[in-house]
Amino acid sequence: MYDQLRALPIPVLVFDLILYGLLPLWLIMGFIDYCCHRHSKIEETAGIKESLFHALMGVQIGIPIFLGLLFEINVGILLIMFGALIFHVWVAHQDVSYARQHRNISMLELHVHSFMETLPFYAVALIICINWNAFIDLISFNWAGHLGLIYTPKSSAHYLLCYVALMIFADILPYIGELLRCWNHKRKAQSVSS
Repeated sequence: MYDQLRALPIPVLVFDLILYGLLPLWLIMGFIDYCCHRHSKIEETAGIKESLFHALMGVQIGIPIFLGLLFEINVGILLIMFGALIFHVWVAHQDVSYARQHRNISMLELHVHSFMETLPFYAVALIICINWNAFIDLISFNWAGHLGLIYTPKSSAHYLLCYVALMIFADILPYIGELLRCWNHKRKAQSVSS
């Protein structure tokens, strides 16, 4: 058994690190971040605007994750990943700039943000390492024929089902709840003031 494990190719090990390490860790950190928002009573402080930032950042990272899991990594996918990373960094900066003016950001939340900001970079760096030819095509502008979506799932249907379930229960439902709490609080505050 151990001989089989020793014989695993490095690209397989790296991809498994992404699948079973970085991707679940990002969702877990997202849930801890949600708990920090709830503890700081986001609905009474930073409100719906910050919650919308959170929803946008989830979509920004979710799209490249599923593209990377379901389609061949080529120039087009790498461009989407790089664009999502840059946009994510900008939105994360806007989020924290706004939030710190309206609520206390705990030390735990700051550390969680550190993980959530860097994990996508690590994942993309590892994806580049195991898809080096696609990266060379990107930087050498050999883009012809390398921009389309070619459906080639790289993980089992079982993994995708489990990952989507974890995403729904650890991040999507909690953040929808956060958005609804913020919206309800804003609506109640407006009805009281009018």
